[in-house]
Amino acid sequence: MRPHAFAAAGLALLHAGPGATWLPSVRRLLPSLAGEGDPGHVALTFDDGPDPRSTPLFLDELDRLGCRATFFLLGELLDRHPDVGRSIARAGHEVAVHGWRHGNALVARPGRVTAEIGRAARLVTAVTGARPSWYRPPYGVLSAEALFAARRHGLRPVLWTAWGVDWTAWATAGSVLRTLEPGLRGGATLLLHDCDHTSAPGSWRSALGALAGVVGRCRAAGLRVGTLGAHGVGVPGGGAAHRLHASTSFYPRQEA
Repeated sequence: MRPHAFAAAGLALLHAGPGATWLPSVRRLLPSLAGEGDPGHVALTFDDGPDPRSTPLFLDELDRLGCRATFFLLGELLDRHPDVGRSIARAGHEVAVHGWRHGNALVARPGRVTAEIGRAARLVTAVTGARPSWYRPPYGVLSAEALFAARRHGLRPVLWTAWGVDWTAWATAGSVLRTLEPGLRGGATLLLHDCDHTSAPGSWRSALGALAGVVGRCRAAGLRVGTLGAHGVGVPGGGAAHRLHASTSFYPRQEA
């Protein structure tokens, strides 16, 4: 292979390599990126909103359960429905960035992911008054550009340890709960969806229906349920030290 071919292959690997974190076997090797946190706590997270049809129903149910969560917002939906985004923050939930559109970072043209993460982060701050701390890439697929863009905008990438497969047409509240159940343990980060923007129409009802069971089973096991901000990701024992998020080795540093 010629030198320029080696260089091109190396650049491609550098760009696409982080995308392997989508695989459960790889996430297990990177517990901080997967969202492993306080062993007495479970982080509850929602992707793909806000949506005026479904998100308010999740807010009502979470309020009934006395539970707070982290919502990963899409910029294009927040731009259309800023009032719903404000409602999330007013209810005491944590707001985070899921990108602008639900696109795969590995196939985006150079510069697009950086621009869209920044645009979404600025909009979240402007609409909700809260500066986001977290970034979850659509499909859980990271790229080198996405990692550096997140760092540039003060966001920490985080994926999940368990999900409910709640985006399919055949999902039910029971199937979501059964799928999540093996992962309902201390330190877990759970992924659900409060919107069907990129899922089967109406699939959000399965997550909403499972929510009381998920929270109830965690609490029955003596676990607190709440936001990523309260989860102490990457810090032994959890606690406020989670703010030292830049120390994780997977998180690329910027030179001064």
